[in-house]
Amino acid sequence: MSRKIFAAVLIFLSMATGCAALSGSEVGEKATPLITQSFASKEVRSGDTWKVYLKASDPNGEIKNIYAVIDQPGVGQYPLSIIRVKPENQKELSGYIYLSTATPVSPLNFVNLWLTIHVQDRSGNFSQPAVFPLSINARSTQEVPPQGVFKEEALGPVMVVLRTIQGGGGGDGGFGN
Repeated sequence: MSRKIFAAVLIFLSMATGCAALSGSEVGEKATPLITQSFASKEVRSGDTWKVYLKASDPNGEIKNIYAVIDQPGVGQYPLSIIRVKPENQKELSGYIYLSTATPVSPLNFVNLWLTIHVQDRSGNFSQPAVFPLSINARSTQEVPPQGVFKEEALGPVMVVLRTIQGGGGGDGGFGN
């Protein structure tokens, strides 16, 4: 009796797997956008503009937005920043988004954060995330991207104003350095 149940379960699972495979390859299904390459310096000096370089593509030519979220230990997550993609970049884009590390009150020093980026197409599909750590320090120097890989074209700003950790002092910002 157990052989019959095992055989029935095996047949059911193989049929279900086959149906799932067929449903995923329907004609006309939209492909998701893809971040193909990225680069960002891991350190910048307080007050500098941090450039995050991206190359992304969408087979359907429908890249609509770049979504950027910053997480900062001790401060939390900043509001979502949405960067609209120009029509000429909707099939393939290459350039950089940027974040100002200048603050209206006092310079950021020993501040660490993470930037997570997704690319979205017109159908609402999202790319896999690209995550970039950043350490802001008065003695840091921003690295330049590999030559000839990315266009030196501004795609848009990450619209947040960074702040120090509440309660004063930057500490190690959670990186454990």
